[in-house]
Amino acid sequence: MIELQDVHRRYAMSGQTVHALAGVDLRIDAGEFVAITGQSGSGKSSLLNILGCLDHPTSGHYLIEGRDAATLDDEAGSDLRNRRIGFVFQSFHLLPRLTVLENVLLPLRFHRDPPADAHARADMLLERVGLSQRRDHRPGELSGGQMQRAAIARALLLQPALLLADEPTGNLDSKSAADVLALIDEVHRDGQTVVLVTHDADIAAHAPRQVRLRDGRIEHDGPTHAATH
Repeated sequence: MIELQDVHRRYAMSGQTVHALAGVDLRIDAGEFVAITGQSGSGKSSLLNILGCLDHPTSGHYLIEGRDAATLDDEAGSDLRNRRIGFVFQSFHLLPRLTVLENVLLPLRFHRDPPADAHARADMLLERVGLSQRRDHRPGELSGGQMQRAAIARALLLQPALLLADEPTGNLDSKSAADVLALIDEVHRDGQTVVLVTHDADIAAHAPRQVRLRDGRIEHDGPTHAATH
């Protein structure tokens, strides 16, 4: 599903070169649930941006479903992100003037050939995340946990092969966080490939495998013995 080969990412900052990633080799198979952990500045965000085809390595290769992401032009990269990758962010990124249903359907605006059952699937997803009664509400009328569940429904609309979740519980209280993690667990049990980025060890423990970064390098990659399933 995903393979990184000696990936480096360097940035020029204030006249200095910052090595955000310094030779990362990583393989994630289809259907895996992996937590990417590490302290602030460890390279988690840089790695997530590359996995989501939002950025390219300075050197090395990123293969997704056998394709080298660096060879994709802007249009092909956008198409790959829209069709094959779902994103869930800490800050939800819901559009405040749209209803919950309209937010869930938002990926269709960037899809050249939208699936015929997209609206029916949106209704099904809202039922699945417990928001069918809120479909006509605006995001400002929802709790943080409800907004994140709406964001997950949106991410799943086009049935992506890969779900990337970046600190998805960071803005939530403990009960809402537990609900969102239960939903992500359910998505994984359905066969979805899930990569969860977090600095929280308790959140990371939900994934059967953990990859821990330090100073742009992988310092640990192995099973999570405290995984909840």
